[in-house]
Order: sequence, then structure tokens, then C-alpha cells
Amino acid sequence: MPYRIVFSDIDGTLLNSERELSEFTISEIKRIKETIPVILISSRMPSAMIHLQQELDIATEPIICYNGGLIMVDQKPIHSTFISPDIVEKLNDFNRERKFHISLYHNDDWYVPEMDFWANREANNTKVTPTVKPAKSVIQEWKDHNKGAHKIMCMGEEAYIDQAYSFLEQTFGDILHLYRSKPTYIEIAHKSISKLTAIEILLKTHYNIPISHAVAFGDNYNDIAMLTAVGTGVAVANAKPETLKIADVITLSGKEDGVATFIKKNIQ
Repeated sequence: MPYRIVFSDIDGTLLNSERELSEFTISEIKRIKETIPVILISSRMPSAMIHLQQELDIATEPIICYNGGLIMVDQKPIHSTFISPDIVEKLNDFNRERKFHISLYHNDDWYVPEMDFWANREANNTKVTPTVKPAKSVIQEWKDHNKGAHKIMCMGEEAYIDQAYSFLEQTFGDILHLYRSKPTYIEIAHKSISKLTAIEILLKTHYNIPISHAVAFGDNYNDIAMLTAVGTGVAVANAKPETLKIADVITLSGKEDGVATFIKKNIQ
């Protein structure tokens, strides 16, 4: 079946060992982009994705941010699902002794309580600089303007992150999706969204393309639903074992240009 649209995760999938786009990846996506839309889909915020779109010359295409919590078309939100500031407040109260770092995200705003080790590492990885602002101030502002968190990131020593995970699971397990990307990280999103829900919305409202005509690339647990649902789900070789198990195709690792290799072989 011919592919009519491409969805690709970024971290661990599309980027090389320097966490950048290789020349091979750039050239292959530029080769197909006029006839086949290439959509980046990630847990990242918009500004951490747009510079990659620009390198790939696909800046006019939509992007799916925050694992599906925010869909942007022409740099404007067409779908947005966020976590209530009341929930953010309870998490912040739980962390009153500041044993772990909490990053708060809404649209293109990223707030951190201070530029500590965790904030600096994320800023280096994503090439985005956060705004330093107390969480209480952010929460109050969101309450005043009917906003919330598209994503919350908890980062810290594994023991403290274990405690945070237990608290969130017990208190908000029916509302929040908790994704442990590393032992020292928890990515938190609203439970009603996923990469797959965002793909379904975009295919229906913007492209009118059946999901069976889509190919998607991923590496992690949060990619499993989309890889299972699309016409062809492709896992890079470095993917989690559970992701490799459900994939239709396994390509080379992200660091070995697995996405570009698949595109070159299978999309003319």
C-alpha cells in the first residue's frame, strides 16, 4: 500500500547521537515532502520542534506536541487538552520541600523554579530556554486565565521520583497519564490524550487520509498505540522491547538514521 503521510517521533527516533538531524535524514525528508506530508510528533513543546521543522523544510506542516496534548496548524492551536491547575497545585504542595524538580509547560511557555541541573540539561537537549518563575505564581496565573499544564515534568533522584510517582498514581491515576521515560524522570499528561488521538484528529480534520495509509516511526512506550494503529508501524532498533514486539517493521537505530533508511527503501 502506498504511504500518503509520515509521522515521526523525535528523541530516540529521528535524531542522531549528537541529538541532531543528520544530513541523510534531512535529504530524505526533503526528497518526499512535496508529495507526502511529514509530521513531527513528540512530547516536546512547540519551540523545541519548530527549529527541526525548519531544518527539514517542513515548517508549513502541522506539529503534534506534548504527546498529543497540543496540535498546531499554521502555528495556531487547533486542539488543546491540559491538566487543571488544581492538580498542579497539589503536586507542588506534595513537593513543598523541593526534593525534585518540577517543570511546567503550557503551549510555548516553559516554567522552572530555578536553573538547576535538571533545567539546564533539558535546555541543552531541546535548545529552548525556560522562564524562571515560582510554581505558585504560575498556578495562580493559570487559574486566573483558565489555563493549565499541557505537560508536567518531574526530574530528580530516583528515590524521590519513585515517591512522586506513587503519590500521583494513587491520587490522580484516573486523570493523569504517567510516563517514566527514565528512572529519574516522570512525564505527566492528561489521560484522555495520546499520540494516537492526535493523529486521528489531524487525519480527520486536516488531511482526510485513512490511518491505514500512514506510516509512523517511534522507539518508546508512548509510541506503541500509534505504531499499532497506523498502516505501518516502524520501530527503530534501539526501541524498548515492548515497542519492538508490536512493530510491523524494525529499521536501524535512531543513531544510525533508521527513519531515513526506511524512507529511502520504501517511499519513492
